[in-house]
Amino acid sequence: MNLALVGATGMVGRTMLQVLEERNIQVDEFYPVSSARSKGQSVFLFGKEYKCITLEELMDKEIDYALFSAGGAVSLEWAPRFEALGAVVIDNSSAWRMNEDVALVVPQINAEGALGKRKIIANPNCSTIQMVMALAPLHKRFGIKRLVISTYQSVTGTGKAAVEQMESERKTGSSSAAVYPHPIDLNCIPHCDIFLENGYTKEEMKLVYETRKILGDQNIAITATAVRVPVVGGHSESVNIEFEKDPSIEEIKEILNSTEGVVVQDDVNSNTYPMPRTALNRDEVFVGRIRKDESAKNAVNMWIVADNLRKGAATNAVEILEYLTKKN
Repeated sequence: MNLALVGATGMVGRTMLQVLEERNIQVDEFYPVSSARSKGQSVFLFGKEYKCITLEELMDKEIDYALFSAGGAVSLEWAPRFEALGAVVIDNSSAWRMNEDVALVVPQINAEGALGKRKIIANPNCSTIQMVMALAPLHKRFGIKRLVISTYQSVTGTGKAAVEQMESERKTGSSSAAVYPHPIDLNCIPHCDIFLENGYTKEEMKLVYETRKILGDQNIAITATAVRVPVVGGHSESVNIEFEKDPSIEEIKEILNSTEGVVVQDDVNSNTYPMPRTALNRDEVFVGRIRKDESAKNAVNMWIVADNLRKGAATNAVEILEYLTKKN
């Protein structure tokens, strides 16, 4: 297998390198790709040093698969060019997610979508991935009518510069290169991505549209509020779910406990519940605080946490790659 990693020097790209090694993905030829500014920078895979090349240079190589994590503009321009050359592109940006011809894949839920007619496959948004991992088996059993979502998202979701802003604020009280419109340390900012005309942010609407697409149900009513919090690594979500049928808490826990990639952490007597600190560097999605919503019929509250750089991005993409290589 000849594999390219576009965006190899970014936070998600470096996590992809780590996951490729951990899952022992066998690669014959590997091509890390960066911007022209970072060309020649070294990355390591299975102990071997590779120098980053540019996308233009990659066009001269024979590529079977390309993992893209370099932003939407890069993906829109370059993914179709590699697709035309016969390569399969697994894209981590939002560029292709809502394209009708492009599969939006979480392997534990809809892996077969990756075998569609297009050779571009979209990796969902980090917040969406962890949530649908918990919701998909419950939707199948009880039918979801409505979701009310509040997210508490790590600064790593914004990137390296956001982490540097928070670290600078913690050390000096200010940052000379602020990514956010307000200080993030000792603060919560209800502003993830850009604001849209409807008053919601792009991140909030991703949760709406992507969840419906992955679950294959356009009738689910969904509303979301996305908040950036001063945490390094790990997104948390408070999710209120209204079902068609009335599930018991025991049934929900039983289903989630038997779901691949999901771990139930729910024992309030021992203060056991998911937290980003304990989800860090893990691939599982953790679910807890599962309880009846006493104000609504057939409704439940739960708390969902995962490492956004791993299952929320890098691990999910590599799992798609694994699935395709086994099928092909």
